[in-house]
Amino acid sequence: MRGAPRALVLWAALGAAAHIGPAPDPEDWWSYKDNLQGNFVPGPPFWGLVNAAWSLCAVGKRQSPVDVELKRVLYDPFLPPLRLSTGGEKLQGTLYNTGRHVSFLPAPRPVVNVSGGPLLYSHRLSELRLLFGARDGAGSEHQINHQGFSAEVQLIHFNQELYGNLSAASRGPNGLAILSLFVNVAGSSNPFLSRLLNRDTITRISYKNDAYFLQDLSLELLFPESFGFITYQGSLSTPPCSETVTWILIDRPLNITSLQMHSLRLLSQNPPSQIFQSLSGNARPLQPLAHRALRGNRDPRHPERRCRGPNYRLHVDGAPQGR
Repeated sequence: MRGAPRALVLWAALGAAAHIGPAPDPEDWWSYKDNLQGNFVPGPPFWGLVNAAWSLCAVGKRQSPVDVELKRVLYDPFLPPLRLSTGGEKLQGTLYNTGRHVSFLPAPRPVVNVSGGPLLYSHRLSELRLLFGARDGAGSEHQINHQGFSAEVQLIHFNQELYGNLSAASRGPNGLAILSLFVNVAGSSNPFLSRLLNRDTITRISYKNDAYFLQDLSLELLFPESFGFITYQGSLSTPPCSETVTWILIDRPLNITSLQMHSLRLLSQNPPSQIFQSLSGNARPLQPLAHRALRGNRDPRHPERRCRGPNYRLHVDGAPQGR
């Protein structure tokens, strides 16, 4: 079947899978790899073909992630700084191995909101998602000037002023906002990620569906002291690939240690009863940027200039003036 069209290969695989066991939930039947435990599970090339509700994954024109070429970034001096609101309270929630990602799901209280930058509305944090690679320097979904990073942290928010929840927001205009922070492997570690990736915590979510409750987290510590950002209009990078996302890419990478990265790669995408397969490699391939605009709050003509002033730091409710 080497020369067979992709659709024929897909349907042959679907027919074979139908004889293996009960039909999977169509909303959950996707993967980053086409083969799991010897069974066909639709990988990224097939997402838009196996479920009509996911058609944008195949035919959408504003898909994510993308490669950001800095020469294409338009400097917008009128972009305001990003603002984070937690009501002055510490964050708590559940760290969860979904079988695809390391996910942190915040508790209902306190409500964490982000606004400013390109956002016209206040957006509520719904999930923190961590994607990472099997080797250093590769694993992020987005790239900058054709360069990947070892990991990418995505903060997924929905527009709480127009929609009641993430699902409704994903189907409507101005629905979602995702803040993305890149991660490198280095000798030191970001303090927020250290809480998530210390040995006592990360070993609690070794297998799919493992979960561990965390509290007393300061989300503002995830962000660099100063940074610029690049924004564009895109999509969810997982099914249903809804094109309702304002992406905000923080341009100053974070660090984690090689030991912490190794601990991530030891997480399994399967339950303990099944063979180990690393959670790493959980990134969708790059999508065409086409004619979409890239805007940034730093002038790409002067990349050597450091980010100085209030426009280049996160504004946090109740934080000390120096932050």
